[in-house]
Amino acid sequence: MNDFADFGDALGTFLTEARELLQDFEEGLLGLEGYDDTADTVNALFRAMHTLKGSAGLFGLGHVVSFTHVVETVLESVRAGELPVTAPLVSALLPCADHVSSMVEGIAAGRLAPTADEQATGERLLLALRPFLDAPPTWRLTLWFGPDSLRNGMDPLSFLRYLSTIGTLSRVATRADALPDLENMDPETCYLGFEAELATTAPKADIEGVFDFVRDDSQIEIVPVPVDTFVRRIEELPDRDRLGDLLIESGVATDRDISTALQIQQQDNARAGDGAPRPLGEILIERNVVQAPVVEAALSRQRKTAESRPQDQTIRVYANRLDKLIDLVGELVIAQSSVGIRRVDAGADVDAQNEVMRLVEEVRHSALSLRMVPIGTTLRRFERVVRDVCVDLDKDVDLIITGGDAEMDKALVERIGDPLTHLVRNALDHGIETRAERERTDKPVRGKLRLNAFHDAGSIVIEVADDGRGLDRDRILAKAVANGLVPPTAGPTDQEVYDLIFEPGFSTKETVSSLSGRGVGMDVVRRNIAELRGTVEVDTRAGAGTTFRIRLPLTLAIIDGFLVGVGPASYIVPLDRVTECVELPGNCAARPCMSLRGEVLPFIRLRDIFGIAEPPPRRQNVVVIEQSGQRAGLVVDVLLGQFQTVIKPLGGLFSAATCISGSTVLGNGEVALILDVGPLVADHVAREQVPVLS
Repeated sequence: MNDFADFGDALGTFLTEARELLQDFEEGLLGLEGYDDTADTVNALFRAMHTLKGSAGLFGLGHVVSFTHVVETVLESVRAGELPVTAPLVSALLPCADHVSSMVEGIAAGRLAPTADEQATGERLLLALRPFLDAPPTWRLTLWFGPDSLRNGMDPLSFLRYLSTIGTLSRVATRADALPDLENMDPETCYLGFEAELATTAPKADIEGVFDFVRDDSQIEIVPVPVDTFVRRIEELPDRDRLGDLLIESGVATDRDISTALQIQQQDNARAGDGAPRPLGEILIERNVVQAPVVEAALSRQRKTAESRPQDQTIRVYANRLDKLIDLVGELVIAQSSVGIRRVDAGADVDAQNEVMRLVEEVRHSALSLRMVPIGTTLRRFERVVRDVCVDLDKDVDLIITGGDAEMDKALVERIGDPLTHLVRNALDHGIETRAERERTDKPVRGKLRLNAFHDAGSIVIEVADDGRGLDRDRILAKAVANGLVPPTAGPTDQEVYDLIFEPGFSTKETVSSLSGRGVGMDVVRRNIAELRGTVEVDTRAGAGTTFRIRLPLTLAIIDGFLVGVGPASYIVPLDRVTECVELPGNCAARPCMSLRGEVLPFIRLRDIFGIAEPPPRRQNVVVIEQSGQRAGLVVDVLLGQFQTVIKPLGGLFSAATCISGSTVLGNGEVALILDVGPLVADHVAREQVPVLS
């Protein structure tokens, strides 16, 4: 079929029903874990996917039918009792709901076939479901327990018995190669080895984990038999550049396997000097981690990836925005033509020129809007993060997402993910208490974590808020004094104390966990946000929770700035950092500061920083700027007013210029540098040795 015109309102009904079914499906999956009686929920999930598949078939939507059929088959196995409900199963099914939702929205937008990205995503998700569809792979285990295993209280047979709980042991053979003569035998020494074949859907990492207590003094080898299953998985994987990634994602190797092999590779390279590095696949085969056919399949997939890699990146845009841009360009051509026509009436020329400028401004804004995408997709990613972290921490937390429709630059969306991930994990680990703690303070056992986004005064604000214990002001201050960050006699404000958590290496946690405790991360969060021309604020109440508020520009492509002149050069100060402009008092020409309404305001003289030798004019001005609570004055020659401009990135030659974030071209063709206020103020404070807290 070529279009949906003949279906009338039927298509709208299908889309409405599909969205409701998918919403119920995701909620059912998230509620599936932790309940003994799952039969009703599984039946509801199966019916939802079955209904969706049937409805899609009526409209000839083959890509939806084929994908939902596989999901339905997995749920049928669960419903029949052939497949247990496990955390890995739920983790594999959750992104399937997102993918079907993406295909449904594509249909609503008029796409009858999947895009290349949707096709790749579908293939990856089906590959993740394969372990729940295929017969479980079989692993051959070769086990040589350390000679002191018995003395250390380890029973080799207990490990074999435990293996039978995660799969089916089809063969167990005892190896007695190292068994001595009877008169030389020590009854407390382990001489026996074992070979076993285990059929299981459990990942290789879980099988390895069985032997964690004896790994240091034992020889443990786990390889698949036969290798056909894993060769097929590798061939079906999405494009990957690295051999290790292919082997890990196929399930034939673990992170530990690849990490150990890379260490051996580095050691070999260090001994070999400048020679060619030893291939990673050769090391893995030699250590009997994987067999040669598997490595060959991964190398072949790697080569195909390199050959088929596209040269250009693409971004999906809304058709109505593209239409508007095309219309504006057409008007621009007409208006430009009118300017070229010589008119007797000078006023008509001025009017035509103004119209051209207006249209150019609209074209620019319209083009920039093509880069704007909703932040909701990024925020919804944290549903999985919260779920996984809560499993690790044994906490119950509800994630509430609001403001997902707020739009921001695609480049910003891609780069804000890591800082948000750290803040979310930090809130779950540090902020929200354990069940027992919440019960003692009469709080609901289930904590709440809220992600909220909204537009405010030309910026986008993203909030990460929890209802946990809040920041302990006294504990933070005591730790800062102990670390020498704050003088013992200082009397900092609450905000200054809370800002200390962003200092490198600062942590109040006494124990180190896999999530936190090393004091690494919050300083990186603030630095990454600052690189995006943003700020992060902390709002906390003891016992009620903490809110981290990130404020970012809507786009990295344009900036609202304040244009100033120093000698023959022009500079742009980000407008959101400017608080006011005043004239430099005559008695401050040679002084490093001035009094501004009773406040001592230190100076930053751009003439000195940029080495401008031309003598200053008789009258100079001060642009008052503020960064992270610190105020300073930029001494300039002339104020040229507000200026909105497109940012041009600096080349690699200027990578060491810490006080400049970019450049722009002015209307007269001259280049103006855009000042990076944060490093500028920090550098001045460091040079002048002005204490932040005193």
